[in-house]
Amino acid sequence: MSAMSVDSPRRIVVVGNGMVGHRFVEAAIDRGLTADARIVVIGDEPIPAYDRVALSSFFDDASIGDLTLVEPGSYEQAGVSLLLGERVVEVDRDARLLITDRGRVLPYDELVLATGSFPFVPPVDGADALGVFVYRTIEDLELLRGYVRARACRVGAVVGGGLLGLEAANALRKLGLVAHVVEAAPRLMAVQLDEGGAVALQRRIEALGVHVHTAMSLARLSADDRGHVRRLEFADDTSLDIDVLVVAAGIRPRDELARRCGLEIGARGGVVIDDSCRTSDPAIHAIGECASHRGRVYGLVAPGYRMAEALADVLTGADTGFDAVVPATKLKLLGVDVAACGDSHGETENSHSIVWNDPASGVYKKIVLSPDGRQLIGAVLVGDASVHPTLVTILNGDLPLPDQPGSLIAPNGAPATLAPGSLGASATVCSCLNVSKGRIVGAVVEGAATDVAGIKACTKAGTGCGSCVPLLHEILRDELARAGMALDDHLCEHFPYNRQQVFDLVRTQRFTS
Repeated sequence: MSAMSVDSPRRIVVVGNGMVGHRFVEAAIDRGLTADARIVVIGDEPIPAYDRVALSSFFDDASIGDLTLVEPGSYEQAGVSLLLGERVVEVDRDARLLITDRGRVLPYDELVLATGSFPFVPPVDGADALGVFVYRTIEDLELLRGYVRARACRVGAVVGGGLLGLEAANALRKLGLVAHVVEAAPRLMAVQLDEGGAVALQRRIEALGVHVHTAMSLARLSADDRGHVRRLEFADDTSLDIDVLVVAAGIRPRDELARRCGLEIGARGGVVIDDSCRTSDPAIHAIGECASHRGRVYGLVAPGYRMAEALADVLTGADTGFDAVVPATKLKLLGVDVAACGDSHGETENSHSIVWNDPASGVYKKIVLSPDGRQLIGAVLVGDASVHPTLVTILNGDLPLPDQPGSLIAPNGAPATLAPGSLGASATVCSCLNVSKGRIVGAVVEGAATDVAGIKACTKAGTGCGSCVPLLHEILRDELARAGMALDDHLCEHFPYNRQQVFDLVRTQRFTS
């Protein structure tokens, strides 16, 4: 074990500069950990952390800079060293050293594994054909776009009908291709959505021109005489001719580094961690998709962010930890709002559900109640997810269930935006970043935030899925009103009109552009 003098700063090395690894660095800086610790971050991609959730916007001419999460100079100002395009290949736990593929040797006192996950490619014949891509990094997207343009592709398919698969299908559409989605399960998003929600989603995206094939088992890929993928062949002897294929059939934890150095690995993969995010080696921690907590690997960014926050607390001596979280997802998939939380399938014994289904408008909503009807335990929303923040707040126990639970999803029922006064200081406002109402109010009262942009900068609330932004506006309005100030609701600092005033100007002045 390496020795460290009393005056030497603690050496913390973070392996991985993805969204979760970056969030840990932000949390460490926010908590003052950099004052007495030297943090080194190693990322194997050549660019700093970026927003993988918004990857498909890369085909809307978004630049890498538009997607980046690392403000220029922010790491350097905090004394954090960032090494990019470098991969850790070995960890010597006894000496507390790690070695990179460039031969660099780095000592550590605390090691944080934030290596994320890798795409799962089904083991089918022909998967190594040219024109078969995964959908995980900006480099993957650049390769896909280059191939489509070079080959003048017209028809593309995605294997996988989950969250990532539908994002990939959207990417193919943006590239001008006819898009097909092939899913082995009997419905889309089988993990998050029940049958009714999946049917509503499929109708909506098929109306956009995306062809959906469910309950299809891929048998093999056929290629032309030059090795380029040309056809998907299925177990029922049907086939689909294509020009390019994207595989988005799930993820697997990147735990190979942990395996090589002898850390405990979960039964389904992932580095086993306790509630303090510690592995079987007390000096090594793991967060995000590479970690297995209580037998579960979380494939969503929000739990990873919570792990990052919890670990930053642990390393600063706080008596907190990561607890199992209520699964919650909210995304806009091919322009369709989709959300699910808790026991969305109603698998709890003797639970019962209330459903609002409007096929004409493409809206499906379901809430799942406990056997006694007094607790909300899950929900599915397709086509209109505006009530999602309210449902998550109730699920977290920060708001009581209404006497008429069906009003939460009925047309003209519960208001989409929560009333700030109904929430206590400890209530979670931003589930993605685990930000409480009290923390947001504190930023406003102390003058650190005078608008929503300031709240985002100070607390990170609203920087995840964005569903809590309307509530941020309401909290800000309430707190400014208490201080005798008015909320500036102008569209921007250079245009002194709010949205309603713009509508009035258009109507009265007959502006057309």
